[in-house]
Amino acid sequence: MSPYDPSAFPPFAVTVDLVVLTVRRHALCALVVRRGEQPFQGRWALPGGFVRGDEDLAAAAARELSEETGLCAHEPAATGDGVHGAHLEQLATYGDPRRDPRMRVVSVAHLVLAPDLPAPRAGGDANSARWAPVDELLAAAEEESAGLAFDHARILGDGVERARSKIEYSSLATAFCPPEFTVGELRRVYEAVWGVALDPRNFHRKVTGTPGFLVPAGGTTTRQGGRPAQLFRAGGATLLNPPMLRPEV
Repeated sequence: MSPYDPSAFPPFAVTVDLVVLTVRRHALCALVVRRGEQPFQGRWALPGGFVRGDEDLAAAAARELSEETGLCAHEPAATGDGVHGAHLEQLATYGDPRRDPRMRVVSVAHLVLAPDLPAPRAGGDANSARWAPVDELLAAAEEESAGLAFDHARILGDGVERARSKIEYSSLATAFCPPEFTVGELRRVYEAVWGVALDPRNFHRKVTGTPGFLVPAGGTTTRQGGRPAQLFRAGGATLLNPPMLRPEV
C-alpha cells in the first residue's frame, strides 16, 4: 500500500445533534437548550456537541444528552432490564461547509423518542433547557434572529417528518407511551405527532386488529377518567400490516 499522508486532506470536526421528541400536554414537543457560548450565544439549539476521539457516535449522542439535560436515552436493545428507555436511532448526516462559522463541521443527527419526560436540567455549556412545542420551533425558523442556531431548524424538521412517517408503518408510536397504556393514550400520540384528530372507534378497531401491534396487559386503569380502560403493551411486531396511514390534511 502506498504511503498515506493525512496532511494532504483538510481536517474537520464531527458532532452529534439530537432531535429528542416527546408528547407533553397532548402536543409534540422537542428538547432545546439555550447556548451558553459562541457562536449563537443565547440562542436555542438542539442538544449536542463534538465527538471525542475515543468514542463512537452512539456513545457521543448518549453522553451529550446526559451532560446537557440530565436525561438518559437507551437503544432499543438495551431496555431488557425492565427500564422503558427512549428509542434512539441515527437520523441523517449534515455537512454543508457553512453550517458552523467556527470551522468545517459534519454533524450526525440522532432521533430520540420517549414517553412524557420530566423537565430537563441544563448542564455542560447549556444555560437552560426546556421542552418546546415543535410547531412553535418550526414557525420561529422563519425569523433569522429568533430561530434555532446553526441548521438545527432543518434537522428538527427532518426528525419530525421521520417520526411522522415511521409511525405509519412501524410500532414506533409505542415509544412515546409508558410500558402499559390505553388505546386512548396511544391515539393521542398519533394525534400529537400527526397534528390531526382521529376517530376513536376507527382507531381502536385498527390498532387492536393489527397483528402483533398491541397485546393485553391484563389490567385496567381510570387515569383518563370515566370508566376503566383496558391496558395494553407493545406487541412483538416491528412493521404494521396493514399500516396506519396518515390522514390527508
